[in-house]
Amino acid sequence: MTLVKVCGITSLDDARAAVECGADILGFIFAKSPRHITPAQAEKIAEKLPPFTVKVGVFVNENPRLVLKLASAIGLSAAQLHGDERPEVLSNFYPLPVIKAFRIKDKSDLAFLPAYITASAFLLDAFVAGKRGGTGRTFDWKLAVSAKQIGNPVILSGGLTPENVSDAIRKVDPYCVDVNSGVESRPGKKDLRKLKKFISNCKRASR
Repeated sequence: MTLVKVCGITSLDDARAAVECGADILGFIFAKSPRHITPAQAEKIAEKLPPFTVKVGVFVNENPRLVLKLASAIGLSAAQLHGDERPEVLSNFYPLPVIKAFRIKDKSDLAFLPAYITASAFLLDAFVAGKRGGTGRTFDWKLAVSAKQIGNPVILSGGLTPENVSDAIRKVDPYCVDVNSGVESRPGKKDLRKLKKFISNCKRASR
Protein backbone atom coordinates (compact mmCIF):
# COMPACT_ATOMS: atom_id res chain seq x y z
CA MET A 1 0.00 0.00 0.00
CA THR A 2 1.50 3.32 -1.08
CA LEU A 3 1.49 5.89 1.71
CA VAL A 4 0.23 9.44 1.17
CA LYS A 5 2.12 12.48 2.43
CA VAL A 6 0.40 15.87 2.27
CA CYS A 7 3.06 18.55 2.49
CA GLY A 8 2.92 22.31 2.92
CA ILE A 9 0.50 22.23 5.85
CA THR A 10 0.06 25.77 7.22
CA SER A 11 -3.15 25.59 9.28
CA LEU A 12 -4.95 23.35 11.74
CA ASP A 13 -7.97 23.15 9.42
CA ASP A 14 -5.85 21.82 6.56
CA ALA A 15 -4.02 19.42 8.86
CA ARG A 16 -7.26 17.99 10.22
CA ALA A 17 -8.78 17.78 6.75
CA ALA A 18 -5.78 15.84 5.44
CA VAL A 19 -5.91 13.39 8.33
CA GLU A 20 -9.67 12.92 8.02
CA CYS A 21 -9.32 12.29 4.29
CA GLY A 22 -6.82 9.52 5.00
CA ALA A 23 -3.38 11.09 4.69
CA ASP A 24 -0.71 8.98 6.34
CA ILE A 25 1.86 11.76 6.81
CA LEU A 26 1.77 15.55 7.15
CA GLY A 27 4.63 17.78 6.04
CA PHE A 28 5.57 21.12 7.61
CA ILE A 29 7.94 23.36 5.64
CA PHE A 30 10.33 25.30 7.88
CA ALA A 31 12.51 26.45 4.97
CA LYS A 32 11.86 29.52 2.83
CA SER A 33 8.72 28.82 0.85
CA PRO A 34 5.24 30.22 0.04
CA ARG A 35 4.15 27.45 2.42
CA HIS A 36 6.59 28.31 5.19
CA ILE A 37 5.45 27.74 8.75
CA THR A 38 7.14 28.82 11.97
CA PRO A 39 8.05 26.31 14.67
CA ALA A 40 5.57 27.99 17.04
CA GLN A 41 2.76 27.66 14.49
CA ALA A 42 3.61 24.03 13.80
CA GLU A 43 3.70 23.21 17.50
CA LYS A 44 0.22 24.69 18.02
CA ILE A 45 -1.13 22.61 15.14
CA ALA A 46 0.64 19.44 16.25
CA GLU A 47 -0.71 19.53 19.79
CA LYS A 48 -4.30 19.52 18.48
CA LEU A 49 -3.89 16.63 16.04
CA PRO A 50 -4.99 13.05 16.77
CA PRO A 51 -2.42 10.90 18.58
CA PHE A 52 0.06 9.03 16.39
CA THR A 53 -0.27 11.51 13.51
CA VAL A 54 2.99 11.24 11.56
CA LYS A 55 4.65 14.62 11.03
CA VAL A 56 7.70 15.42 8.89
CA GLY A 57 9.70 18.65 8.96
CA VAL A 58 11.13 20.02 5.71
CA PHE A 59 14.49 21.79 6.00
CA VAL A 60 17.15 23.30 3.71
CA ASN A 61 20.76 23.32 4.96
CA GLU A 62 19.58 23.62 8.56
CA ASN A 63 21.70 23.06 11.67
CA PRO A 64 21.10 19.48 12.86
CA ARG A 65 20.94 20.58 16.50
CA LEU A 66 18.11 22.98 15.71
CA VAL A 67 16.30 20.29 13.74
CA LEU A 68 16.53 17.86 16.65
CA LYS A 69 15.27 20.53 19.03
CA LEU A 70 12.28 21.23 16.80
CA ALA A 71 11.62 17.54 16.35
CA SER A 72 11.39 17.09 20.10
CA ALA A 73 9.08 20.07 20.59
CA ILE A 74 6.75 19.28 17.70
CA GLY A 75 6.94 15.50 17.69
CA LEU A 76 8.45 15.14 14.23
CA SER A 77 8.85 11.60 12.96
CA ALA A 78 11.51 12.50 10.38
CA ALA A 79 13.50 15.34 8.83
CA GLN A 80 13.20 15.90 5.08
CA LEU A 81 16.35 17.55 3.76
CA HIS A 82 16.14 19.58 0.55
CA GLY A 83 19.48 21.35 0.70
CA ASP A 84 23.08 20.63 -0.21
CA GLU A 85 23.64 18.38 2.79
CA ARG A 86 26.64 16.08 2.38
CA PRO A 87 26.25 12.33 3.02
CA GLU A 88 28.38 12.47 6.17
CA VAL A 89 26.03 15.06 7.70
CA LEU A 90 23.10 12.66 7.86
CA SER A 91 24.43 10.94 10.98
CA ASN A 92 24.25 14.28 12.84
CA PHE A 93 20.46 14.03 12.81
CA TYR A 94 20.45 10.76 14.75
CA PRO A 95 18.15 9.43 16.18
CA LEU A 96 15.77 11.28 13.86
CA PRO A 97 15.23 9.44 10.56
CA VAL A 98 16.27 11.42 7.47
CA ILE A 99 14.48 11.65 4.14
CA LYS A 100 16.93 13.02 1.56
CA ALA A 101 15.34 14.90 -1.31
CA PHE A 102 16.81 14.97 -4.82
CA ARG A 103 15.78 17.11 -7.77
CA ILE A 104 15.82 14.88 -10.84
CA LYS A 105 16.51 16.24 -14.31
CA ASP A 106 17.88 13.19 -16.09
CA LYS A 107 19.48 9.80 -15.49
CA SER A 108 22.80 11.34 -14.43
CA ASP A 109 21.20 12.70 -11.25
CA LEU A 110 20.62 9.15 -9.98
CA ALA A 111 24.38 8.76 -9.59
CA PHE A 112 24.24 10.88 -6.41
CA LEU A 113 21.79 8.63 -4.58
CA PRO A 114 24.01 5.68 -3.51
CA ALA A 115 26.20 7.97 -1.39
CA TYR A 116 23.10 8.74 0.71
CA ILE A 117 22.14 5.12 1.34
CA THR A 118 22.11 5.78 5.10
CA ALA A 119 19.01 7.95 4.60
CA SER A 120 15.75 6.28 5.60
CA ALA A 121 14.19 7.17 2.24
CA PHE A 122 14.81 9.10 -0.97
CA LEU A 123 12.33 11.77 -2.06
CA LEU A 124 12.47 12.42 -5.80
CA ASP A 125 11.22 15.74 -7.13
CA ALA A 126 11.46 17.51 -10.48
CA PHE A 127 14.43 19.73 -11.19
CA VAL A 128 13.57 23.39 -11.71
CA ALA A 129 16.45 25.86 -11.67
CA GLY A 130 16.50 27.99 -8.53
CA LYS A 131 13.69 26.04 -6.85
CA ARG A 132 14.03 23.53 -4.00
CA GLY A 133 10.57 22.04 -4.52
CA GLY A 134 6.86 22.76 -4.69
CA THR A 135 7.04 23.64 -8.38
CA GLY A 136 4.16 21.53 -9.62
CA ARG A 137 6.39 19.97 -12.31
CA THR A 138 6.70 16.25 -13.02
CA PHE A 139 9.77 14.33 -14.19
CA ASP A 140 10.32 11.07 -16.06
CA TRP A 141 8.86 8.45 -13.71
CA LYS A 142 11.02 5.75 -15.31
CA LEU A 143 13.89 7.35 -13.40
CA ALA A 144 12.02 6.78 -10.14
CA VAL A 145 11.66 3.11 -11.03
CA SER A 146 15.44 2.96 -11.59
CA ALA A 147 16.04 4.71 -8.25
CA LYS A 148 14.16 1.94 -6.45
CA GLN A 149 16.91 -0.49 -7.44
CA ILE A 150 19.36 1.33 -5.15
CA GLY A 151 17.52 -0.14 -2.19
CA ASN A 152 16.01 2.72 -0.21
CA PRO A 153 12.26 3.41 -0.11
CA VAL A 154 11.29 5.98 -2.75
CA ILE A 155 8.89 8.85 -2.11
CA LEU A 156 7.56 10.18 -5.40
CA SER A 157 6.98 13.92 -5.59
CA GLY A 158 6.72 16.61 -8.22
CA GLY A 159 3.57 17.66 -10.03
CA LEU A 160 1.29 14.99 -8.62
CA THR A 161 -2.43 15.75 -8.88
CA PRO A 162 -5.71 13.91 -8.38
CA GLU A 163 -5.70 13.32 -12.15
CA ASN A 164 -2.26 11.72 -12.53
CA VAL A 165 -1.49 10.08 -9.18
CA SER A 166 -3.16 6.76 -10.03
CA ASP A 167 -0.99 6.46 -13.14
CA ALA A 168 2.09 7.40 -11.13
CA ILE A 169 1.43 4.69 -8.54
CA ARG A 170 0.79 2.04 -11.19
CA LYS A 171 3.99 2.91 -13.05
CA VAL A 172 6.34 3.46 -10.10
CA ASP A 173 4.78 1.63 -7.13
CA PRO A 174 6.54 4.02 -4.72
CA TYR A 175 6.72 3.63 -0.97
CA CYS A 176 4.94 6.97 -0.66
CA VAL A 177 3.59 9.80 -2.79
CA ASP A 178 4.08 13.40 -1.74
CA VAL A 179 1.61 16.10 -2.77
CA ASN A 180 1.66 19.84 -2.19
CA SER A 181 0.55 22.29 -4.87
CA GLY A 182 -1.55 19.61 -6.60
CA VAL A 183 -4.20 19.80 -3.87
CA GLU A 184 -4.19 23.55 -3.25
CA SER A 185 -6.60 26.36 -4.04
CA ARG A 186 -3.68 28.76 -3.59
CA PRO A 187 -0.15 28.43 -2.13
CA GLY A 188 -0.48 27.32 1.48
CA LYS A 189 -4.22 26.59 1.35
CA LYS A 190 -5.50 23.10 0.64
CA ASP A 191 -8.58 22.46 -1.48
CA LEU A 192 -10.78 19.90 0.29
CA ARG A 193 -12.28 18.56 -2.93
CA LYS A 194 -8.87 18.00 -4.51
CA LEU A 195 -7.52 16.54 -1.28
CA LYS A 196 -10.33 13.98 -1.04
CA LYS A 197 -10.01 13.00 -4.68
CA PHE A 198 -6.22 12.71 -4.52
CA ILE A 199 -6.18 10.45 -1.46
CA SER A 200 -9.10 8.36 -2.71
CA ASN A 201 -7.33 7.79 -6.05
CA CYS A 202 -4.13 6.85 -4.22
CA LYS A 203 -5.83 4.27 -2.06
CA ARG A 204 -7.63 2.67 -5.02
CA ALA A 205 -4.53 2.55 -7.21
CA SER A 206 -2.33 0.95 -4.54
CA ARG A 207 -4.67 -1.85 -3.46
